[in-house]
Amino acid sequence: MRSVKQGKGNMFYTRPCMQRLSWKLWVAAGFSAGLLELPFPIAGPMPPWRSVFAWFALVPLLWALLSGDVARGAKPLRRAFLLAYLTGFLWYCGNCYWIRDTMQRYGDMPPLAPTLLLIGFSLVLGLYFGLFGIGVVFVRKATGNERLALAAAPVLWTALELAAARITSVPWDQLGYSQVDNGLVNQLAPWTGVYGISFLLVGVNALLAGGLVLASRSHRTAAGALGLLLMIAGFAGVYLPAPQPVATATAVLVQPNLDVASDNIWQGAEWDKHIAAFTRLAEEQCKSYIAGIPQTGAPLGEVVCPPNPTHPDLVAWPEAPAPFIEGDPRFQAAMGSVARATQSPLVVGSIGMDYSAEDQAWRDYNSALVVAQDGSRVGRYDKIHLVPFGEYVPFKNLLFFARKLTGRVSEFTRGDERKVFRLNGHRYGVFICYEAVFADEVREFSRLGAEVLVNISDDGWYGDTSAPWQHLNMARMRAIENRRWLLRDTNNGVTASIDPYGRVRQSIARHVVDALPARFGFRDDVTFYTAHGDVFAWLCAILALGMVGWALLSGRGAGIQGKVRS
Repeated sequence: MRSVKQGKGNMFYTRPCMQRLSWKLWVAAGFSAGLLELPFPIAGPMPPWRSVFAWFALVPLLWALLSGDVARGAKPLRRAFLLAYLTGFLWYCGNCYWIRDTMQRYGDMPPLAPTLLLIGFSLVLGLYFGLFGIGVVFVRKATGNERLALAAAPVLWTALELAAARITSVPWDQLGYSQVDNGLVNQLAPWTGVYGISFLLVGVNALLAGGLVLASRSHRTAAGALGLLLMIAGFAGVYLPAPQPVATATAVLVQPNLDVASDNIWQGAEWDKHIAAFTRLAEEQCKSYIAGIPQTGAPLGEVVCPPNPTHPDLVAWPEAPAPFIEGDPRFQAAMGSVARATQSPLVVGSIGMDYSAEDQAWRDYNSALVVAQDGSRVGRYDKIHLVPFGEYVPFKNLLFFARKLTGRVSEFTRGDERKVFRLNGHRYGVFICYEAVFADEVREFSRLGAEVLVNISDDGWYGDTSAPWQHLNMARMRAIENRRWLLRDTNNGVTASIDPYGRVRQSIARHVVDALPARFGFRDDVTFYTAHGDVFAWLCAILALGMVGWALLSGRGAGIQGKVRS
């Protein structure tokens, strides 16, 4: 027996039909989450062809949001939020699964706590997806037009990516990073940063979704055809040969492969052994490397030798669990010895210390110490963007229980100044680990005159998960945005030389004690993004707020509020 029809205008749905359709909407939301996982590294380096999924991964979600059940049904904003929230929650659980693995191994937590932490993390950040769903359906209800709702989608998405970077400070794997190997699409990055690429991808997704949801057949055909054409043209950029800038200098990037779970005290003869190994690796200038991204069984490339075999232009030691404390006379003497032995300036991950008259105590910093080739101290960069619950506990008075749950949390003080160091006539910008994911902060080093970027990191905490590869791709995007060579020196990989177009030119295998004689060059031109930062993303945020404000003030917007309250 069929139930009474419900509808509005010429659109009628029976209750049983609506119930049958609802499961399809949930499946579509989950399907989008699965598709969104594919264009990002999962357990190793990502084949470039997988980036194609980013061009249509959001189509099922957009179809679900603008289907008759949601856009024209009861409580549309609530249903839109829940559908998109499911997509976001599932995506974060899959993309950032390594949080559970890391906390389980190193967090000194009760057995279920790492899983609960991952779930809580995904529930919080999934809210951005939920807000995206609300925004799309809100525009649809306020305007009565699916085309305007689809046009708003890339604006809303970009605005929410900016919010994730600025409010919760977790801009991890924004959609645009999926195209880091796309030489055509990446030409947007020096102008708009990664946000412009995200905007383009969501725009194409919206066009493809328009081929399914627009009322007019001609509009569906036109939107779908244009979306398909743009997707094919855009994806072809993966196979576009990138320019090959000439490398003019050499840096030796030491990869010590230290166990992040040990204290590495290096007492007595142990200290001398490790410093001798550091010196030996720093002097190894002629050796083989991997031409590209390291993969299992990847062949070694040619043997690289610097044009000036007497000394490299830079030697780097990464952020690593070594007892390198700036105030330790033993450490100072050792670094001076290494610099003089290699006749090269050093960038060394270490712990900086300053005495605070205000606190009447010493403050510790996660630092990069810079030493001249004669062994004298040039300066120190203190990490500004610390990792919450890794390098400090935020809101310690409120979250008093966090110390008990995360026994290995460090107590570092936040740095307050970005610095550029002049070495051998060239300017170097150094940043540390997690800072690589903050585009607007990294570009400040280039804006201050850095001719090459140096990123020291310890990705050993992540183990053999997707995180080191995700981190690498985000660092590659920083090279593209600023058109700078980027030297990435890590504790246990991925240690690499990245050119100004984001291509990994050289690397060495992970989980080995080794050193990479990395070829690189210097550039002093300034891109639009370097000079102006997230202007494009802020424009999207302003436009998104304007759209929402206009809808709220309109009569139709008021009608939506009434429906939500009902």
